[in-house]
Formats: sequence, C-alpha cells, structure tokens
Amino acid sequence: MHPLNLEQLKAFLAVVRHGGVNKAAHILNLTQPAVTTRLKRLEESLGTELFERSPGRLKLTKRGELLQTFAEQFERLSDKVEETVVAPEGIDRHLRIGASETIAQCWLPDLVAALRADYPNLIVEINVDISVNLRAGLIDREIDLALLLGPISEYSVDNVELPGFDLAWYVQAGSEAEDGALLLREKPVITYARHTRPYRELKTLLQERVATDVQLFPSSSLSACFRLVEAGLGVAALPRALARPYVEGGRIEAFDPGFVPDALRFSASYLGDPRSHVVAAAAQKALEVAEVYSGYKDPL
Repeated sequence: MHPLNLEQLKAFLAVVRHGGVNKAAHILNLTQPAVTTRLKRLEESLGTELFERSPGRLKLTKRGELLQTFAEQFERLSDKVEETVVAPEGIDRHLRIGASETIAQCWLPDLVAALRADYPNLIVEINVDISVNLRAGLIDREIDLALLLGPISEYSVDNVELPGFDLAWYVQAGSEAEDGALLLREKPVITYARHTRPYRELKTLLQERVATDVQLFPSSSLSACFRLVEAGLGVAALPRALARPYVEGGRIEAFDPGFVPDALRFSASYLGDPRSHVVAAAAQKALEVAEVYSGYKDPL
C-alpha cells in the first residue's frame, strides 16, 4: 500500500457528497479527468474498488463506506491542525460567499477586507442572489458561507444571527402625501422578488391592512427598487440604512401609512459537517462587521 494522499481523499469525499464526478469537479475547481485520476490512484493505492460503477450512478462498496468514515476523520483532523498549528498568513483557501443584495450593498466589502487582513492568502469568491437560491447553494455545498434572510432551519446548518435592517416606507421626493394609506391604494408597491420571505410577508400585511387587490411590483434588484421609487413609479418599504443617501440627496422621502413591515433578519449560515474553522471564523467576522455597521459595536 502506498501512503495515503489527502488530495485524493478530498476528491473521494467530494464525489460521495455530490453524487458524481462532474459536480465534485466543479466544487473542487478541477477538471473531470483530474478527479477521475485521483479516484483511480486512490483505488490503486488501497488495492480495492471503492465504487460500484453503473451508467449515470456511483455507489459505494463496503470498503468504500469504511473509507468514508476514516476519510472524514482525516478531514476533521486536518482542519484542526490548520486551526491550531498553521499561522493565519499561511492558510491558502478558496472561500465562496453567497450574499443577499441587501448585505452586498452595505457591509459585504468591509467583511471581505477584514477576512483578507486576517488571511492574506484567502481567495474570496462572491455570489449575490436571493436568499432562497443561496440556501439551496449552501445545502448543495456550492457555497461555503451564506449571508441571507435566516436563520436556516436545517440540522446540518450552523447559524450566526446578524443585526437586522429596519424598514420604512418611501415615495418619490416632493409627493407631499398627507395620507400615507391612500398612497398604498393609489400607487403600485415595489417589493422584493417573488418566492422571498419579505415579498410574502409584505403581501400578507397589505392584504390585511390595506386591500386584497394592492398592486405589487416585485423586483430581484434592490437598487432597481430605489430607482423605481425615485422615478415616481411606485412606493416601497425599503431598508433605512440603504435609503439614507437617497433621502439626503432629496430623491425620495419617507411617509407613514400607519404600519411598517417587520425588520429584515439575516444570518451567516454554513454547514457544520464537515466543519471548516475558516468558514466558522468568517461567520463570526461577519457578525463583528455587521455590528460595527449597525452601530452596535465600536469599529474594529
């Protein structure tokens, strides 16, 4: 038997977790032949087949199932050694962060800067999307850390709850509306994308407090929501923190219809098994950066 190769074990675990070579190759940022070669050499090193191969399907053999148990122990031990022995500047990792647009427009750049200061060799990849897609990407292991409307109720996911974003109602500057409730009946309500929690909650609130036929204009782009309000094409309940420059610039103004949706609640969510100390540290750093941005904590 040849010495075990950690990169081969990583490829083996990726194939097991993602159900095939193609997806494992994408996750590992390798070519399909490279992953196949690592599996073949691992089997040659161990002198046994690890998979029962059939068209479009890979199934672990009994020895493959045994190896999975030991490979996961190697993985946890390797992460522990990196956490406790390796200096932060010596950690060379690829961190995939998925973020909602609300966070991307606020403190995400500060988080990336803080992570790069702690881990100079860290490569950060950013994906901005709606929370439902970020959740799916996290569960499918396509991203490492999700900054999204949360927390995620899933046994495999660890959540670090983040400061929320208070909402307020906004309309085009100069509207001089005395009756805020009338605005909601007269103008379309621009809101977050369909299939998101803010959209569902706002729709329910408007049906209960205003009318069942309030016209909604959903948008997957938060910046587009602000521009549409600024152009007078509708009203919207939007994060105060992001609205501030628009208000100060005299482009939009707040109004009060007598109620406001609940604050947006976010979490930094990541898979707890296998645990990565770098991802866990990034989630805690997200909390620190978010608290500074929200004024709950002194600057780092």
